[in-house]
Amino acid sequence: MAYKITDECIACGACAADCPVSAISEGEDKYVIDPDTCIDCGSCASTCPVGAPVAD
Repeated sequence: MAYKITDECIACGACAADCPVSAISEGEDKYVIDPDTCIDCGSCASTCPVGAPVAD
């Protein structure tokens, strides 16, 4: 089960920098996670200052 980024995202980029498989990229108004690349490790959720990444 991949993570997804909610609308709480402030586009700081902390999650993308910590993703070990580079599954996170900058979207139009928030960062997005590629569900096919995500390995469900949770590093994005533990890094995010606003708790935007959640298990889908």
